[in-house]
Amino acid sequence: MADTSYLDWPFFEDRHRALARDLDAWAGANVRGLHGLDVDSTCRQLVRMLGEAGWLQHAVGDTIDTRAICLIRETLGRHNGLADFAFAMQGLGSGAISLQGTPAQKERYLTRVARGEAIAAFALSEPDAGSDVANLQCAAHIEGDHAVLNGVKTWISNGGIADFYVVFCRTGEALGPRGISAFIVDADTPGFEIAERIEVIAPHPLASLRFRNCKVPLAQRIGAPGEGFKVAMRTLDVFRTSVAAAALGFARRALDEALQRATSRRMFNQVLADFQLTQARLAQMATTIDSAALLVYRAAWLRDQGRPVTKEAAMAKMAATEGAQQVIDAAVQMFGGLGVKSGQPVEQLYREIRSLRIYEGATEVQQLIIARELLKEHKA
Repeated sequence: MADTSYLDWPFFEDRHRALARDLDAWAGANVRGLHGLDVDSTCRQLVRMLGEAGWLQHAVGDTIDTRAICLIRETLGRHNGLADFAFAMQGLGSGAISLQGTPAQKERYLTRVARGEAIAAFALSEPDAGSDVANLQCAAHIEGDHAVLNGVKTWISNGGIADFYVVFCRTGEALGPRGISAFIVDADTPGFEIAERIEVIAPHPLASLRFRNCKVPLAQRIGAPGEGFKVAMRTLDVFRTSVAAAALGFARRALDEALQRATSRRMFNQVLADFQLTQARLAQMATTIDSAALLVYRAAWLRDQGRPVTKEAAMAKMAATEGAQQVIDAAVQMFGGLGVKSGQPVEQLYREIRSLRIYEGATEVQQLIIARELLKEHKA
C-alpha cells in the first residue's frame, strides 16, 4: 500500500484529501491491471469509464484546480499508466478550449470531453519543432470565413482515435511566436488525415497528422489571430506540473513493488531487505520520492493561488521525472531477472517513465527555463 501521509501536508484542503482517497478506491476496483491487447480500444474504454465516473470533470472547465489534477494523475499513474494517459490527454487536448475558448466552443466540445463521449488531442509538435515551438511550419491562410491548413504534425498523442484536434499553425501575423494561431479541427474534416501511426516502447495511441488544404471555419479558432503560442504555453503551464505528478505515481508504485520484493525474496538464509545495500537503496528511493513530491505540490499550490509558477513547475517536472527514472531503475534491479520479464509491473513502469523525461518539455529544456528565471530574478 502506497504511503499517503503526504495528503496531510498544508498544500491540500480537505476536498483534495477526499478526492485522492475516493479515486484510489475507484482505481483499485476498476483500472488496476487493466491492459488490453488493442491499445486504441483500451484507451477508448478508459476515457469512457473516467467520464462516467465523473473524474474527467476535473480536467475541463473555466477554473482548473491544479492540485486536483496532480492528485488524480499521481493516483491513476500508481494504478495504471494507460489510465493516467487517458485522463491527461482529455485535459491537455481540450485545455486550450477550457482556458480561452468561446462559450460556443466550450459547449460543443467540453461537455462531451467531460462525459468521456469525445476524445481530445493537442497537436503542437512537428518534425522540426518539438522543444522549439516557435519554429512551427504547419501554416494556415484565410479564405473568406475559413482557415486553410497545410502541413504536418507528429508525436501527437491520441492521434488516430481523437474526435477533434487542437492544432497550432503559423498564420503570419508576425514573425516567430506571435504569428501562430490555434484551431479546433474535427477528425472528419476533409483534407485532414492520419499520415502514420507511431509505435513506442510504452504503447499508447500516437500518430503523425497531415493537412492538405484542410478548410476549418474561423469560428473554430481559439483566441485571437496570432495568439496561438500564448494559448499553447498557458495550456502547458497547467499540465506540465501534472506530468511530474504522474511520474510520482509511477515512482510510488515502483517503491511499493520493491518493498514487497525485498521483504519476501529469500536469499542466503535471509530476505533481501536484511541486506544493508538493499536498505540503503530503499532509503534513497523514498527520499527521492518525497523530495520530488514537495516540489510538485509546491508548484501546484502556487498556481492555484494565482502566483507565477514557471520556474517552480520546471523544477517539479525535472526532479520528479528524473527521480522516478532512478527509483524505477532501482526497483527493476531489486527484482533481478524477473524485473525485465515482459508484463511485470516494474518492467511496465520502466518503459512508461522514459517518455515523461521528454514530452511537454525535455529535462534539458526545463534546465534552461530554471536558469533563465533565476537570472531574470537576479537582474531584477
